[in-house]
Amino acid sequence: MPRKAIFFIPKITVHLVIRGNSRKTIFAEEEDYQFYLQWLLENKEELYCEIYSYVLMTNHVHLLLSALRTENISKFSQSIGRSYVPS
Repeated sequence: MPRKAIFFIPKITVHLVIRGNSRKTIFAEEEDYQFYLQWLLENKEELYCEIYSYVLMTNHVHLLLSALRTENISKFSQSIGRSYVPS
């Protein structure tokens, strides 16, 4: 069954949680955190998202962000995953 559509209001803050596969560690070294932050900044500019707060835990990430368009939040999450996973 498909996931229900997310109720979205432009410029309203969303709490996004990104977890590692099977809740495994995604940040093993200090460099991992730095790379991830770099990708956050690049993708936020590219997709016109505003990040208000973030917490990088060893096995997940919390983000408070907003976007002008509905699809930009999901594109942001997908882009971060595609950037980070191959490294």
